[in-house]
Amino acid sequence: MKDVFSVEGKVTIVTGGGTGIGIVIAREFALRGAPVLIASRNAGHLEPVRDGIRKAGGKCEMAVCDVRNAESCDALVAEAARHFGRLDVMINNHGGSITTPSLKLSPNGWRTVVSINLDGVFFCSKAAARQFIEQKSPGSIINLSSTAGVHGSATMLPYAASKAGVIKLTESQAAEWGHLGIRVNCIAPGPITTENAAVRSWPNEKIKAAIVQSRALQRFGTCEEVAYPCIFLASDAASFITGALLMVDGGNLRYGDALQVLPELLRE
Repeated sequence: MKDVFSVEGKVTIVTGGGTGIGIVIAREFALRGAPVLIASRNAGHLEPVRDGIRKAGGKCEMAVCDVRNAESCDALVAEAARHFGRLDVMINNHGGSITTPSLKLSPNGWRTVVSINLDGVFFCSKAAARQFIEQKSPGSIINLSSTAGVHGSATMLPYAASKAGVIKLTESQAAEWGHLGIRVNCIAPGPITTENAAVRSWPNEKIKAAIVQSRALQRFGTCEEVAYPCIFLASDAASFITGALLMVDGGNLRYGDALQVLPELLRE
């Protein structure tokens, strides 16, 4: 019997594949037989991830890519096709953030975050769709948004706004490309334990405790708990799912999670 949940043989690009959630997504796909290309602006981040996946028996290549540049995104997809002959899954996991109160946020800070988080998803998705069309086969695009893009986030305005844009971009591209067999879906992680997120989003125990208390499951999520939904959405088990937003947040007990710690955040 065919395993409809399998991603074996599905050529997959993972942007932001050198750190945090991206490492785990790439590893979990490769362990299940998917040839993976990881991408980042920093080759130094990518090399140990690639080598680790290969050591574990997976197929992995790497490419340096600045997602803010459309030509760089085109080259990234071309690199995957050069290595593996095709592309089946595009995972837009890259992201950037600045934690700054609105009145202190510079125009450059705003533009930088929006360019990475929103422009980069558009450029990578467009390049992937062109490849799917050229090879005359359907493909799956999975965009990583955030619960901040659903509920907002005090002191992280460009992040929240750009991640909200990713959700609407997902819905729009799903509608536009559905007749081509291209599926576009979105995952919105909540508080996930990664080194970078800890420094940015819960810099002290008071904030950390408030976030845990806001979750129905009363804990933080793991990177694996984001990777597994990606595997599902990339698989044939999700063949009739497109334009969907999947919340991976441990159950949100209240909106405005930062309200009780907002004064402390604004003082920092």
